[in-house]
Amino acid sequence: MNKKIVISALAGVSALVLLAGFGPGRMHHGGPFDAKKAYRFISYRVDNKLDDLKATDAQKQQVNAIKDSLFNEGVALKAAHDTAHKELLAQWDSPRVDNARVHALVDERLDALRGFAHKAVDAAIKVHDLLTPDQRAQLKAEGPHGGFEQP
Repeated sequence: MNKKIVISALAGVSALVLLAGFGPGRMHHGGPFDAKKAYRFISYRVDNKLDDLKATDAQKQQVNAIKDSLFNEGVALKAAHDTAHKELLAQWDSPRVDNARVHALVDERLDALRGFAHKAVDAAIKVHDLLTPDQRAQLKAEGPHGGFEQP
């Protein structure tokens, strides 16, 4: 599958991955993570793109179900990241760091992120299969981010 198509299909949820993966409870702008705002932003962008593609109601419903599932898993990933971050800080503050536990935390976070990335790719493949060849061509023509570039 063309790498650009995968990136295009994931663009609507990529903001969530960024929010879930960076900083202890903070967005890149320094404010606290607000799942409702993130969800509204992602939904707005996905809905607009589906409108641009002249997606059918069935396509919209299926893509939005995929988006919702990924979003919910991303929020859970973010919460687990925050918990791990607190535990790492507690290790730092302890008189003796548990080396094995710190490495286990890192491995757990990487495994969780890897699992989420695989689910996101599977979701992109589902979206690919939902779109018509013309819709996929339109996304591809809009560039590597499928028209989801930051305004």
